[in-house]
Amino acid sequence: KGLLMAGAALAAILPLGSFLMAAAAIYLAGLVHPVLAFLLETLWCWQALAVKGLYTESMRVKKKLEEQDLPGARSAVARIVGRDTQNLDAAGVAKAAIETVAENFSDGVAAPLFYLVIGGAPLGLCYKAINTMDSMVGYKNDRYLYFGRAAAKLDDVANYIPARISAFLMMFAACLSGQNAKHAFQIWKRDRYNHASPNSAQTESVAAGALDILLAGDAWYFGKKHEKPTIGDAVRPVEIEDIARANKLLYAASLLGMIVFCGIRIAVWFGIKMVL
Repeated sequence: KGLLMAGAALAAILPLGSFLMAAAAIYLAGLVHPVLAFLLETLWCWQALAVKGLYTESMRVKKKLEEQDLPGARSAVARIVGRDTQNLDAAGVAKAAIETVAENFSDGVAAPLFYLVIGGAPLGLCYKAINTMDSMVGYKNDRYLYFGRAAAKLDDVANYIPARISAFLMMFAACLSGQNAKHAFQIWKRDRYNHASPNSAQTESVAAGALDILLAGDAWYFGKKHEKPTIGDAVRPVEIEDIARANKLLYAASLLGMIVFCGIRIAVWFGIKMVL
């Protein structure tokens, strides 16, 4: 009970504190000069998005696999996934990289954009605090099972709508990038809940369908095997180049997301101006 309460306190204080500190900083910067407030908020909006970092880290995995450096590839993918990687074969490493690119399009791009549109940098940083907190303590292991429960549940709630928006953005991105958009929709419809999280399989299922590969399945975490359902169909084997294809989806979906969310923000701004 004590760990649950402590975790709940963390889950309440950290996001709220991030929101209030960002809002206060922007307000104070605005007292100095409106341009300073604009620049500060722009900087934080930029920092809330993780497209380049995700691309760079996943392509580092691809490079190591191409060099046939399996230990190096395992080490590289361990930087961006939470599972144990020391026993993964080359296909397993590639799958892990593809899955994290697909999942983190929602966490690192679409969801921050969603909250930035609604509440600017303060709400965007509030979301990033929730997501970061979940990635640090939201594990179902002996250490964090109770302490991280509130953080994990809060992250599920915060990502519920963005994850579903992300899935449709990725489907349209599959059309733009020459992937199998029809299969992406079919696999999403069938496998979008094949995950312990209500959100993670939303984008993973789209990626699996778009690339015609099988993702997910059993994985090891903290030395324990976790039985997990698969996502997608093994139309063909996973290959190294699928990491680049997943990143192609990432960039196309990110571009669509920027257009859609910025368009909504501008439309709302003009609507408010017209009313006032």
